[in-house]
Amino acid sequence: MEELVGVIAKALVDHPEEVAVKTVEKDHLVVYELTVHPEDVGKVIGKQGRIAKALRTVVTSAAVKMDKRVTVDIIS
Repeated sequence: MEELVGVIAKALVDHPEEVAVKTVEKDHLVVYELTVHPEDVGKVIGKQGRIAKALRTVVTSAAVKMDKRVTVDIIS
């Protein structure tokens, strides 16, 4: 799942070498912290947060089998 978030994010940004994904697990919640170059934050979030919402939807759909709640946090 971590790799999925990384691959999608690298396709969106101008500085793919600075994309990093960290996994933080808490009880029944898995948080994927996506770190990107400060100039690329807007590209990952998108207009009105549409790209970020789509990324979270893809990750949530792929995590159905894990029986855990999953979210993606974007950090610059």
